[in-house]
Amino acid sequence: MVIESSNNQHITAFFNFLKLEKGLSNNTIDSYGSDISQFMCFINKNKLDYLKLVEVDIQNFVKQLSKKNISAKSIARKLSSIKQFVLFLLKEKKIKNNPFSAIIHPKATNSLPNPLSEQQIEMLLSSPDELTAMGFRDKSMLELMYATGIRVSELINLTLMQVNLNQGVIKVIGKGDKQRIIPMGEYANDYLQEYIVTYRTKILKNKKSQHVFLSNRGTQMTRQAFWYRVKKYSSMCEIYPLPSPHMLRHSFATHLLNHGADLRVVQMLLGHTNISTTQIYTLVSKEKLKKIHQKHHPRG
Repeated sequence: MVIESSNNQHITAFFNFLKLEKGLSNNTIDSYGSDISQFMCFINKNKLDYLKLVEVDIQNFVKQLSKKNISAKSIARKLSSIKQFVLFLLKEKKIKNNPFSAIIHPKATNSLPNPLSEQQIEMLLSSPDELTAMGFRDKSMLELMYATGIRVSELINLTLMQVNLNQGVIKVIGKGDKQRIIPMGEYANDYLQEYIVTYRTKILKNKKSQHVFLSNRGTQMTRQAFWYRVKKYSSMCEIYPLPSPHMLRHSFATHLLNHGADLRVVQMLLGHTNISTTQIYTLVSKEKLKKIHQKHHPRG
């Protein structure tokens, strides 16, 4: 984790502030770490002092990112991370001036999620070979993620203690260590039960682990490994462009709304703090209606 790997006392103090005082998750803090690390490389390369930054230093950093064809959305996120670090230094009285005071952040365009169709989801869920332990594990993971809309990090960090097969629910620990209870539905519940009772033991062999989903070595499944599996099955189904695992979460939310689910319910299931984050999926549904209207209406 970035807190342990940083040798800079100010950065380490900032990471501890994010974790202990703001209650951010390790993944979010790692994202801050990645952005700040990139900025510090720029600082060192140009022989600057991060405690004496001026506006032109930030502007030159943005120019460098733009030359690398980094999207406006990514640049805005990086600037936000660096700005929070600067504000922390101001609060701790390590610096006197805020170099961000006159900086205009690049305007990021709000791109709508592009969920899979219900037919594509059915194809994807039918791809794993259920006769093998690895295939049955993959099938269970795909079914559970589509049935619950959980994040990839929440999926791979799921433990046996968080699963209640009798009630058909899982207790998820999301961003900021916030907990929520999510129903699984019959399909996901049945597959998860069979996986845990039969196939997980085979994968685990003589090892011990509290994590539900395991690699072929009996250790916790990684984000990269699950990403690879989703890409593999999508390619088998000829679903292009190849979707990311997060697309299952997008599809979960969009399909619920398409079938009449209440926006507040979807917000709770996704674990969104602000309903405005969830509302983007209503725009996806509206875009779909527009396309259907344009395609089939004589004056569309």
